[in-house]
Amino acid sequence: MLLYIHIPFCDSKCSYCAFNSYVDKFHLKQHYMRALQTQLLHELQRFDAKEKSIHTLFIGGGTPSTVTPELYRPIFELLKPYFADAIEMTSEANPNSATYEWLEGMYSLGINRISFGVQSFNNEKLKLLNRAHSSIQAIEAIQNAAKIGFKNLSLDLIYATLGDTKELLLHDINTAFSLPINHLSAYALTIEEGTPFEKKPHMSKEKLSLTSWLFKEIEKRGFKQYEISNFGTYQSRHNLGYWLYEDYIGVGSGAVGKLAMQRLYPTSDIEAYIKNPLDIQLELLNEQEKKLEQFFLGLRSSIGIAADIMNQEERKRAEFLVEEGKLQMCAETFYNTNFLLSDEITLFLSS
Repeated sequence: MLLYIHIPFCDSKCSYCAFNSYVDKFHLKQHYMRALQTQLLHELQRFDAKEKSIHTLFIGGGTPSTVTPELYRPIFELLKPYFADAIEMTSEANPNSATYEWLEGMYSLGINRISFGVQSFNNEKLKLLNRAHSSIQAIEAIQNAAKIGFKNLSLDLIYATLGDTKELLLHDINTAFSLPINHLSAYALTIEEGTPFEKKPHMSKEKLSLTSWLFKEIEKRGFKQYEISNFGTYQSRHNLGYWLYEDYIGVGSGAVGKLAMQRLYPTSDIEAYIKNPLDIQLELLNEQEKKLEQFFLGLRSSIGIAADIMNQEERKRAEFLVEEGKLQMCAETFYNTNFLLSDEITLFLSS
């Protein structure tokens, strides 16, 4: 089983961010963390969680590094019996708030993987994205994490931004690979509703040729691409769990959970969540929606699509794509050879 915990607090609101996060709610931290415990107890019962049944934990946001390790401690104590022996425990962190003390504190709680929201090592680009850290802060934070003892370190980079050049992106890649990381996520800048960039659509400038070049440069340095945005010598077990369509508990304001054919949505209003963390909306999935999601997730990752979930027409189309060199088949599973074409292939198979 997977567990996701959402922390909606941020030092600053990035210009592209559409996640449930706030810069003016810090006074609610203690109340929010107590509400998380209430929902967590409820979800453990709903999911019929057994001892050592949670194999991955991911704390995301927002910015988890804006909350002190001491405020996390009661949650970790509550969860201790449910943690599997070799659990992967990841926390996202921003370089400006992931101090040496914060990293030490999270390490002592059992967090064994940190994913740093770096986005770029170019200070002008960081200002453009309204990031709260500098290039030097990002480098120091990652080096500090390695000194403390974290073996699994990841960082995010953003590309397809106005002003991106091969030279700028190459500097980002080279700097990233000079650091003690074993995983890298590369995300294209997308313009989302309700963000400062919504009125500036020109800020996103993706060119397929530049994206293909970027991905090849990352792979040339020994990081295998295992999903459209993820590369590494280490593959995140939590991410793989999503793509394998496993059940996952989602705790926190704006989180999402999945149990069998149900999707679970806690309220995204922080004050309302604190007042009633069990106000959770349910969405029932049908078999066709489930299959479409499995197609999409399988084709954009190394998971692939099991042939036995396809109907006769879908399998016929998949076999045609194998003949055309767009898919590969191995052990009754169809694999995508170019993740950048995942949306188009999904549409072709399911139309």
